[in-house]
Amino acid sequence: MGRLQDKWLGTKYPGTGVVPLSATEVREALFAINGLRVPFRIRDAGPSENADVVAEWWFRMTSTDTPRGVEELRMRLRMRLDPSAPEVRFIQEQWSSAGGGSSMQHGYRRGRAFTVEWKYERGPDGRRRKITTLDTRDVKRALQKAVLSSGWTWRGVLFVTDL
Repeated sequence: MGRLQDKWLGTKYPGTGVVPLSATEVREALFAINGLRVPFRIRDAGPSENADVVAEWWFRMTSTDTPRGVEELRMRLRMRLDPSAPEVRFIQEQWSSAGGGSSMQHGYRRGRAFTVEWKYERGPDGRRRKITTLDTRDVKRALQKAVLSSGWTWRGVLFVTDL
């Protein structure tokens, strides 16, 4: 793939001199993230998911754009381990639903989408400061770090069939 396409898809390469681990060790590194008090779950993929490993995150966030002020989001990263490359190919999906009753709104995104929520509070010096309360990029960063430190490439794909 070309460098521009790699950048657009979020492909990252391991550092030089990092010896690639086996697929089993990479899988174990991904599942080890579950125990680090993270707000998402990493599990084996089901037969219909066309992947080896799946990371999921459900959360609610307040929204001023919806009648009830709450938006529910679900993010899923499907990952396929390819030991011949060695690389982990992933596709990111995000669903959202907001409102209620007849004004319910649903959305779906695939690709490099992310959501950040923050609030303002007073610091020790009395000045207002912005505090990030939610950043969906945290999921991908943790998985990416595990894959890259295992000597594997982290490669984004456009279509589920590319997994």
